[in-house]
Amino acid sequence: MTAHPSTDATASRPRVEGDREQEILHAALDVLADTGYDRLTMDAVATAAKASKATLYRRWSTKQALVVDAVCSQKSSGPVPDTGTLRGDLIALYCGLGGFRDARSLAVLAAVVTAMARDEEFAETYRRDFIAPKIAASRVVFDRALERGEINDHVDVALLAPALPGIVLHRVFLLGEEATPDLIAQIIDQIIIPAATCPHLPTASD
Repeated sequence: MTAHPSTDATASRPRVEGDREQEILHAALDVLADTGYDRLTMDAVATAAKASKATLYRRWSTKQALVVDAVCSQKSSGPVPDTGTLRGDLIALYCGLGGFRDARSLAVLAAVVTAMARDEEFAETYRRDFIAPKIAASRVVFDRALERGEINDHVDVALLAPALPGIVLHRVFLLGEEATPDLIAQIIDQIIIPAATCPHLPTASD
């Protein structure tokens, strides 16, 4: 059977990969941080990356796919911190490079949060490809602490683990504070550790 000419043409096009792919993803993040998700277009990213729009469409069929890949390209691929203590692991996990103190990362996150509220498909993909691995890394930290006896058995780790980033992001986006290492350490010392080690957590029936 003879392949359709357009199929042959598409198959013969070189893939966008390697350094060139990273350049385009970096440009997409810049546009996302500067303009937000709604105003981001393939044309704008192509211009920022000094590429043709056709080049982008060879690799990403939609804006959603491009943005998700761009955001996921910033994920930390290193091992989950293992300092021997819950406090040390949380400090290492949340005070590292590219974390809450990086202005560009926060601008991208703000744009992504807006996009998640308006684009269900994007939200589902972002939760699966970006948020889920972060939750898994945090859960490893808390599970290790549970095994070491740093966390009481009755503590709901699934409820406690997202508390730190939730509090930090509330203070950054709603209160306009800077997520300094001191602030993160205070939240860990005054909220997370006490909650993890509380001998008896009250319930609704109490």
